[in-house]
Amino acid sequence: MPGRIKAEDVALVKERSSIEDVVREHVTLRPAGPGSMKGLCPFHDEKTPSFNIRSTVGAWHCFGCGEGGDVISFVQKVEHLTFSEAVERLAQKLGMELHYEEGGRPGTGESLGRRSRLVEAHRVAQEFYHHALLNSPEARIGRDFLRERGFDSEAAKRFGVGFAPRGGEELSRHLRSKGFTDEELTLGGLSGRGSRGLYDRFRGRLVWPIRDITGDTVGFGARRLYEDDRIAAKYLNTSETPIYKKSTVLYGLDAAKKSIAGDRKAVIVEGYTDVMACHLAGIEGAVATCGTSFGVDHIKMLRRIMRDEADLAPAKVVFTFDGDAAGQKAAMRAFGEDQRWASQSFVAVAEGGMDPCELRIAKGDDAVRHLIEDAVPMFEFAVRTTIDRFDLSTAEGRVQGMRAAAPIVNSIRDSSMRPEYIRTVSGWIGVEVEQVQAEVSRAQRMAARDAKAEADAPGSQNGRGSQRPDADVVPEPSPEEVRSSLPAPDLRDPVVFAERQLLQTLLQYPDSFDEADIDGVSPDAFTAPAHRAVFDGVRSVGGPQRGMSTQAWGDAVAEAAPLSVRTLVSELSVAPLPTRFDKATGLPERRYIDSLLVRVQEVTLTRKIGDAMSAMRRMAADPHSDPAASRTLSGQLQDLQRELAQLRDRAS
Repeated sequence: MPGRIKAEDVALVKERSSIEDVVREHVTLRPAGPGSMKGLCPFHDEKTPSFNIRSTVGAWHCFGCGEGGDVISFVQKVEHLTFSEAVERLAQKLGMELHYEEGGRPGTGESLGRRSRLVEAHRVAQEFYHHALLNSPEARIGRDFLRERGFDSEAAKRFGVGFAPRGGEELSRHLRSKGFTDEELTLGGLSGRGSRGLYDRFRGRLVWPIRDITGDTVGFGARRLYEDDRIAAKYLNTSETPIYKKSTVLYGLDAAKKSIAGDRKAVIVEGYTDVMACHLAGIEGAVATCGTSFGVDHIKMLRRIMRDEADLAPAKVVFTFDGDAAGQKAAMRAFGEDQRWASQSFVAVAEGGMDPCELRIAKGDDAVRHLIEDAVPMFEFAVRTTIDRFDLSTAEGRVQGMRAAAPIVNSIRDSSMRPEYIRTVSGWIGVEVEQVQAEVSRAQRMAARDAKAEADAPGSQNGRGSQRPDADVVPEPSPEEVRSSLPAPDLRDPVVFAERQLLQTLLQYPDSFDEADIDGVSPDAFTAPAHRAVFDGVRSVGGPQRGMSTQAWGDAVAEAAPLSVRTLVSELSVAPLPTRFDKATGLPERRYIDSLLVRVQEVTLTRKIGDAMSAMRRMAADPHSDPAASRTLSGQLQDLQRELAQLRDRAS
């Protein structure tokens, strides 16, 4: 083991590190009296700032949650590091060499903290990918992809975009040559471990470096480029690692935080190319989530940066969503968290449902800027989206629309604004103001009644229920309810029987699979809900774990799977397999596993083909259908049929 960092070096790191500069990477500060600064606490949720620092003494303290300390303890807590890792991180930023007691040396892999090693591996990987994009003949498909979307080599350089070679081992070899261990490569999510050794996690894809708020690369997002990519997902992101937690990372935040803090305005888009398009169009406060929905942790992070404080003029948050059903659903999820902001939330949806990248290609930078400037209040979008579900030309539809919109109007934080909103909504629906007022009053009474019932419920906090807005109390179902919640798989169906065999093999012989096998199967490919639930457990654990005993592996899957299928997991773990085994390895023959993987993947494609054919039949019966849309759908159908044929060819 390495020795401890020498005390004099620790003291020097504390002396040279500006606590104000370090804290500003996570919190936007403002003056709070002579020698003091304050902002929203990064360690608990609050509307009024109670987090204070004093640069002259190098200390911080939150009067809300009681946490406090020096610059090292701040880095420890905010980045979840050990004491030594925090000191090493600060020293690295200072360009300072550390000295260790008992013979430890800062240049060795053991002496550097695990986080520092993983971050450095990602930095080297990002350089490798970017160099491949610019110089490899194989990467032409990636360069073409970027050019088609209006991004030149300068844009690729600005955002660090790269290309992962298709060979599957190039990055792993490169990182090994730089001194990184196999354990570090798999722990950081850069490589996977298969039956033949390490393989690159990303292959034949365009990759974007995902950086934390300080600018360190901690993961990657990879976009599919080739039709024959064995992993069906369009986007593949780094799995959660010691340095990458998708719920606390926003793509582009390292570049956007200065604009967000200065303008007190954040723009939330849906993809990596949308962030690029916005920044290049002058919207430099744009960020995106990385393979997950925009959630509570993202809100907390942005609130600290933009000073979303109750005693200041409102900041502004703009969400951009596609105009389709999925985009509307995402917008309504965002509206559900609107109470967490002190700022004003807005929604921008481009004409024709284009995303910012598509809009920039079609109409230029000005159109992107106007899209953000012309965003409508989140409240308006939520109400219009809600009432659009009803036929307002009928009395029944108008009544239903009023009742659906009333809880939204009632949820407006500023009650003094409700009369004006009630008048606005009555105009949208086409009813009298008094009718909407009556429905809003009714919604208010129902909300008060529900709140009282929750507060009086047995087991509620202090006998009054939890007062936190994010505390959802959901009663545990009884074992009988759980057991009866999913139907038993019908093994007479050959597809369901193939699903069962695939899960049996996964549970009994996990060493037969690698990450690519698991990533290539979509959860909705399983037709039996119980089988889908078991596979969800497999994915929750993170795929087959090398070095884990079969029993421990099965126990981990059972623990991660819903209670309703734990008995099924036990059954699948012992049920005999109808196949021959490789005499050398004792594992099922690979062609048997491949046939099961293809059979299950085939279900998803067949379902998509059926959906497309049904849509074409509806278009053919509709005299007003758009011929261009019909041609597009026909092309998509042909692509799906071609993909299915390729899949079956691989199986044969």
